[in-house]
Amino acid sequence: MKRLWIVGAVVLALVYGGLAVGAFAALVSLGDDEGGSTSSLPSTTTPEPGATQPPEPGLEQFYSQELTWDSCGDAYCSTLTVPVDYADPGGETIELALLKVPAADPAARIGSLVVNPGGPGAPGTDYAASASDVFRQPILDAYDIVGFDPRGTGHSAPVDCLSDAELDAYVAEDPDPDTDAEVSDYMRSVEALGRGCAERSGDLAAHVTTVEAARDMDVLRAALGESQLDYFGASYGTKLGATYADLFPERVGRMVLDGAVDLSISSRQLSLQQAAGFETALRAYVADCVAQGDCVLGDSVEEGLATIKGLLDQVDQDPMPTSGSRDLEVGNAFYGIVLPLYNRDYWPYLTQGLEAALDGDGTLLLRFSDIYNSRSARGGYTDNSTEANYAINCLDNPWSIPADEVPAQLPAFEKASPTFGTVFAWGLTGCGGIEVEATEHDRHIDAVGAAPIVVVGTTRDPATPYQWAQHLADQLDSGVLVSRDGDGHTGYNSGNECVDTAIEDYLVDGTVPEDGLSC
Repeated sequence: MKRLWIVGAVVLALVYGGLAVGAFAALVSLGDDEGGSTSSLPSTTTPEPGATQPPEPGLEQFYSQELTWDSCGDAYCSTLTVPVDYADPGGETIELALLKVPAADPAARIGSLVVNPGGPGAPGTDYAASASDVFRQPILDAYDIVGFDPRGTGHSAPVDCLSDAELDAYVAEDPDPDTDAEVSDYMRSVEALGRGCAERSGDLAAHVTTVEAARDMDVLRAALGESQLDYFGASYGTKLGATYADLFPERVGRMVLDGAVDLSISSRQLSLQQAAGFETALRAYVADCVAQGDCVLGDSVEEGLATIKGLLDQVDQDPMPTSGSRDLEVGNAFYGIVLPLYNRDYWPYLTQGLEAALDGDGTLLLRFSDIYNSRSARGGYTDNSTEANYAINCLDNPWSIPADEVPAQLPAFEKASPTFGTVFAWGLTGCGGIEVEATEHDRHIDAVGAAPIVVVGTTRDPATPYQWAQHLADQLDSGVLVSRDGDGHTGYNSGNECVDTAIEDYLVDGTVPEDGLSC
């Protein structure tokens, strides 16, 4: 299964940007993800004199490139050339897709704000295209919002690991196998995914690490004509930003890391703590349902949690029919429940989906699963985020355990999350099939010498538990912690004026929040 701690932004602005509930309803009902047309209106930007800094030897051709921006809908698109392997800059190259939304107030423009929504695997161009939903007006006025699809994702030499039919089966598969036959099927799926990435993606599969993506960001900084990188990263985007800061501390401008990932703990600890985070979020959702009265799940939190667990067990035994040609299988049911936990505004839709499923109709939960995994209602996938998530995650850290070691992990995971714990325990096997080895590895992060970096954490964040933000702020030599007391994933533009103002004052005016600010 996916390691959920780094897939928080697969649904892009739907989750991160505080999109209106109506937009979520429209996405659920429409089910089509059609791109707009692109026209050719070239607009070339040249780096400002003295803006770029000397690159490492052999990389001059990449750092000196100029970007040609073509109109694409309401934004501008371009491409950035980077080496596949930074150790071999004269070798093969790839093109990274870029999208820019110009500053709404040219007179107030500060520069470029590079953004990343996480994943890993989520297309940053889509995130930037949703800038008006993700960011509030002070940031939109002051910055060109620039998104890029990190290497191996979206339209930037996307990795490919499975056919669409194979990916359907992978997502739907039981993430908590409980018989010998199911365990065998599960591990065959793990091995097939790793084998498929190597076979279908070739040499690129070994060069999609976070460190390489962070190096790409510095090339982008230079091509944008910026002497320092101003950056907003969410979820996994906080790992990418922190890695950049550690590689290039002197080039860090104003940096916000929202929904932070703890980069100091083991994969097992990350999975265990994320399991607890989702349990906390689920309990908060059920408590809200019960408090409103006539909750379809029951009259108490414990009864409601038992109802959800029972529903998952029921779908595990007997896939549930939907209004379409596909049944709701237990893997889809799991993702269908997880998705609406990312934003409190979507809790009513989770209630609708659960109520329908309890009546024997899995249509809505299946649609939520499809949204989470970027599957179009008409079949096929709108991006490669699920495959890229695996490829990047397991290349960064290929640690895993064999299937016969999972039972020993179950008690700790079930204690952390009675509802989801076993799923996360089996997720520890997820990188067991990887067949390529990285040339760049995760770093010990401290970013000594960087300008102040604002780290944002939310107390009941399901995907990136609050303590991760506390820890990352401590790990970064210049980390400044801002805390939001609330539900949902990430803190900015989530209805908390204190958080929003602190981040906007920092990005727009350079006013660093008080370390430990609690909102």
